[in-house]
Amino acid sequence: MRGLLPLFRGLHTVSNRQARRKAGIVGSRCGLCGTQSPQPRFGLLFDIDGVLVRGRMLIPAAKLAVEKLVDSQGRFVVPVVFVTNAGNCLRQTKADQLSHILGVPITQDQVIMSHSPLRMFKKFHDKCVLVSGQGPVLEIAKNVGFKNVVSIDMVRESYPLLDMVDHNRRPKLPVRYSVVLFGEPIRWETNLQLIIDILLTHGNLNSPHQTHAVPHLPLLACNMDLMWMAEANSPRFGHGTFLVCLENIYKKITGKDLKYEALMGKPSELTYHFAEYLIRSQAMQRQWKLPITSLYAIGDNLMTDIYGANMYNRFLEERAAIKNPKAVAQVVAATGSSTAMPGGEEEFDSMWESELALPSATSCKSVLVCTGVYNPNAEVPSDASRCIKETVFHGHRDFRFDPALVEPNYIVQDVAEAVDLIFQQEKFVPH
Repeated sequence: MRGLLPLFRGLHTVSNRQARRKAGIVGSRCGLCGTQSPQPRFGLLFDIDGVLVRGRMLIPAAKLAVEKLVDSQGRFVVPVVFVTNAGNCLRQTKADQLSHILGVPITQDQVIMSHSPLRMFKKFHDKCVLVSGQGPVLEIAKNVGFKNVVSIDMVRESYPLLDMVDHNRRPKLPVRYSVVLFGEPIRWETNLQLIIDILLTHGNLNSPHQTHAVPHLPLLACNMDLMWMAEANSPRFGHGTFLVCLENIYKKITGKDLKYEALMGKPSELTYHFAEYLIRSQAMQRQWKLPITSLYAIGDNLMTDIYGANMYNRFLEERAAIKNPKAVAQVVAATGSSTAMPGGEEEFDSMWESELALPSATSCKSVLVCTGVYNPNAEVPSDASRCIKETVFHGHRDFRFDPALVEPNYIVQDVAEAVDLIFQQEKFVPH
């Protein structure tokens, strides 16, 4: 951040003027020749909160950005996916909300919620799952493929504090669960208590806690945002904060770390791979022949949007190196060992790749905007040993702090400037 911030403050206005000037020259030439809009070789991944909206308020630059991205018929001129860590509604609901606030048609296939990758966890779909979060959690769970779903409210009603001994009046619930956490709930204390109860009793709430029993029931969590930006002047607690509470309560009681079967939402690679698949699908639907090789992820949060995009870019580079014998040979020559390479083809051919096919993208660039969580006056220490985890690294416990992963490729003031910058980088001039 130290390297980019002074450049951002001093030069971003100049570079944007240059971008507009170049676009004007190229655009006029294309207009004279009467050619059709060029085929894009890149796709855009937009965060929503802090980039396009603040709570229910549209950020003014978002309307300008959308105007640059659609043609006269309201169609996007490049593949676009909106990637949010929110998990309190269906994809279609979020698509409808975005269509209304941005003024352009958006389909559910252009939206990724934090829970969207759960579609790929088919081994859990036939099992009973306990779900926690806000909104229509039962409908969301069934929409992503779960068939036997129990909510925290159903458990609470089945085991009321004053009715624990009246077994006849209590509805019968399954005793073996997988636990799926969609997002921060309304009543944190109730959800924390009942999730801990279920984990420590293996779902049998009639029995006492078994603090030494390992492993606990399978646990999947969506959305690791510690904080998020709404209308308030300061960030609000997100689901990541709820997970911090849950992890620390579990460890305080048992002395052991809480284990996750999977973590979804940004910065998880699962989410970015799913986004890349949707970008590819849009290009195929538009019958664009050339592959989409570059992705740009625009966000306002260093610890989710930037970290996730950079980590996915690292994954794409490692995959390219494995596929490229010359790259492997160079690493072996430099290190004297092939063990410096990632763990081999089988490491990457996981269930989510086989589900969605291999990516065509070879890079994912991160673009940071200053309209949300990110404070352009704050800096991230370049020395990881100087980083105080609780106050600097806001990422999830299971993601190690790497200063390189929170260094954006570009910093701009807002999303409209981000679109200008990307068009300039790609030499793309829509007609």
